[in-house]
Amino acid sequence: MSDITATPGAAPRAASSDGRRMFAFLCMVFGMFMAILDIQIVSASLSEIQAGLAASSDEISWVQTSYLIAEVVMIPLSGFLSRALSTRWLFAASAVGFTVMSFMCATATSIDQMIVYRALQGFLGGGMIPTVFAAAYSVFPREKQGVVAPLIGLVATLAPTIGPTIGGYLTDLFSWHWLFLVNIIPGIFVVITTVTLVDFDEPDLALLDRFDWWGLLFMAGFLGSLEFVLEEGPTNDWFEDHWIVIFAVLGAVSAVAFFARVFMAREPVVDLRAFANRNFAVGSAFSFVVGIGLYGLTYLYPLYLARVRGYSALMIGETMFVSGLAMFLCAPIAGRLMGKVDPRAMIAFGFAAFALGTWQVTGLTKDWDFWELLVPQILRGVGIMMAMIPINNISLGTLPPDQLKNASGLFNLMRNLGGAVGLALINTVLNDRWDLHLARLHENVQWANAAAVERLDSMTRALSALGSDAGTAALKRMAGQVRIQAEVMAFSDVFLVLTVLFVALFFAAPLLRRPTHKVEGGH
Repeated sequence: MSDITATPGAAPRAASSDGRRMFAFLCMVFGMFMAILDIQIVSASLSEIQAGLAASSDEISWVQTSYLIAEVVMIPLSGFLSRALSTRWLFAASAVGFTVMSFMCATATSIDQMIVYRALQGFLGGGMIPTVFAAAYSVFPREKQGVVAPLIGLVATLAPTIGPTIGGYLTDLFSWHWLFLVNIIPGIFVVITTVTLVDFDEPDLALLDRFDWWGLLFMAGFLGSLEFVLEEGPTNDWFEDHWIVIFAVLGAVSAVAFFARVFMAREPVVDLRAFANRNFAVGSAFSFVVGIGLYGLTYLYPLYLARVRGYSALMIGETMFVSGLAMFLCAPIAGRLMGKVDPRAMIAFGFAAFALGTWQVTGLTKDWDFWELLVPQILRGVGIMMAMIPINNISLGTLPPDQLKNASGLFNLMRNLGGAVGLALINTVLNDRWDLHLARLHENVQWANAAAVERLDSMTRALSALGSDAGTAALKRMAGQVRIQAEVMAFSDVFLVLTVLFVALFFAAPLLRRPTHKVEGGH
């Protein structure tokens, strides 16, 4: 009793400190939202940027690729930098760099400038994402995880999902420049609040004296080459392209050198000890597959709607918004269930919902629209939240505090690499199966096929107003229909492959150990 009366202001001060810490963390989460959003916000408007910068179709893809390559190098590096500079100064520097480069992207007048600015934007902004994850599990005590975990899970999944929607609206209402200008005011706000409010840890500048520059070089060569090969491989026929071969060799050599440095250097740029923790290792593998589901399906649905249905960027965004809404509504439910249900059961349920949603789309036709895709998109939104929140908690929630910063970088890297591998897998399967189905349909749609000839005659009569060109126009229209049908069948095959993958993860959920303790955070 004497202790209580001796410090009458302790409770209000603690509450005030907790409130300030939570507000500071929310500002960091907002910065992370901007960084993740910027991956996908551009994707729906690449054609407008291409026209504005007079770029070729091969060059414009580098607006995305340069960002992803640079970001994938920074994410694992952030663990070391966060320990050396502290959470406050790394996050503030990342936010400053991201904001400045956003402005520079908006002022770009050539594709070369845009590629350089996007690469710098991705590298500088990449430090924000794992820093937030590390702070969530090191700063807040166990009783706050029911709020914090769903929040970062929601932001990490919602941002790339609604990116095309926001990008479509901004480009339609204003111009593509606003895809980048929209970051300026929020970026300044995040910088100011981070510098003034974030005070989670202290810098250890002595670490910079032991910085492993060779390790950074080898890591950049390894991860950058890997990302390049995965991004460009499907469109350039993989190892038939000499640049793919060069970067594959560079990546393999850099990988060997990087792992050698990791185990030999006094202070490696990335500490892999976290993988000795079974839950972190298996959880990272699960995060890899979540990346496939998150980024792969965010890419696949708009691709179908644009190619087959002929939707504009704005229409695609409005259709895709369903998944984002499902995630938003499911996040608090998943957070409440975390303390009451075995997290492995939640993960299994999440992947089952994923699998059910992709299996339903295996019945895809060229006429599928908003309503046919409604339930699969809801299942995707529910599945991703039910899986990701417990995966985050199981993977990061039981690690000792001294490993969290490095582990957070590795965990987020696995999700991003999953997305890159998923896109490469999707594009490769899509192209190969499209060619296969097209060849098989061509075998059937020929002059010896009475039904095909009858259909062609019917189309010719319908186009009789064209006179002597009616036959040619009808043949061209039929060829287009055959190509679309082959493409729809290829889309269906891709969804089947994803279904098998998610079913496999459903059965792998028991490999995780149920956490028996949590690391208490706070100061």
